[in-house]
Amino acid sequence: MKQIYFDNAASTRVDDEVVRAMEPYFTEKYGNASSVHEMGQEAKKALEDSRKTIAKALGAKADEVYFTSGGTEANNFALKGLFWQQLKNKTGKNHIITTKIEHDCVLNTCKWLETQGTEVTYLDVDKEGFVNPSDVENAITDKTFLVTIIHGNNEIGTIQDIEAIGKICKARGVLFHTDACQSFSKTPLDVKKQNLDLVTLNAHKIHGPKGVGALYIRKGVDIVPLFHGGGHESGLRSGTENISGIVGFAKAAEIANRKHVEQMTKLRDMMILGLLKIPGVKLNGPQPAEKGKEDKRLCNNVNISFENVEGEVVGGYLENFGIFTSTGSACMSHSKSGISHVLKALGHSDEQAADSIRVSISRFTTEEEVDFFLEKIEKVLGKFIR
Repeated sequence: MKQIYFDNAASTRVDDEVVRAMEPYFTEKYGNASSVHEMGQEAKKALEDSRKTIAKALGAKADEVYFTSGGTEANNFALKGLFWQQLKNKTGKNHIITTKIEHDCVLNTCKWLETQGTEVTYLDVDKEGFVNPSDVENAITDKTFLVTIIHGNNEIGTIQDIEAIGKICKARGVLFHTDACQSFSKTPLDVKKQNLDLVTLNAHKIHGPKGVGALYIRKGVDIVPLFHGGGHESGLRSGTENISGIVGFAKAAEIANRKHVEQMTKLRDMMILGLLKIPGVKLNGPQPAEKGKEDKRLCNNVNISFENVEGEVVGGYLENFGIFTSTGSACMSHSKSGISHVLKALGHSDEQAADSIRVSISRFTTEEEVDFFLEKIEKVLGKFIR
């Protein structure tokens, strides 16, 4: 039976070209980038070339990019490191502003920081998942040191107006961090234009390997490291660099282009149009943009709810046809409740939040796969919705 993978917001297939770029660093060029001999310096060059590639994709400088083990580490590094810096400098600032629809690793870091003396404001969003920039501005106090707002939401695909929020933060002298793991390479990201001080990235959402990510830190921003050791990554992230993974990350970022986004957008819209023809189906998050207008939904994201049909049930039936979807964030599967905090923030009840699935495509998705999915989900829902 053919398998159709529609859980690309959780992780993507590693591109063949990425694999080829990584392979030499396992068996031929396997030196430690901190070693002074020829093999070590060969690895060091690959590391620095990769750093330049990632920086270029952000409009940043190479020495503002620090490699990590992934998005979770980078988000923890940003939030905890900046809070500890306030304590170290005795600034008296202890206030963070975020939203109710952040990724779990940001929300749970904020909850932990509250036990350490941080005050956190969790902003509401509207029914499509947008935070109002004026709400951000109104929440800033003389104790605020950081605003952290996800760029492209991992569950409902909402793309926030980070440029508007960045202007506010800059004007008020508050640092601005965004989690761009889902949006990187799918929608414009420019650290200068959008006034971003810190940006979290990872590789496995863009057809790169798992276990590697990065944190952009604007030059001049002081931060306390999470890890201490041999002083790798300019002393901000000790630990031997994952050269093969970093090379793969850079190659994946290099391959990504506008044509991929346009193709995914076309298939996303085709899928949404087909789904909304089915009785009882509702789209969660923003509507696709009209032609010529700015798209405020990630090009690969479709999140739908059904009338009185659990998402897990629908997903189970689809899996019988070899179609793999999800009922929300992959990280949420470890939650005891299993109910999406993102959908609840949109105003859904627990029951409504449970009656949904996320379908996320990739640049390898085909029109035939979308057609097959639409055919099968209509049959599945026909069993329950009359």
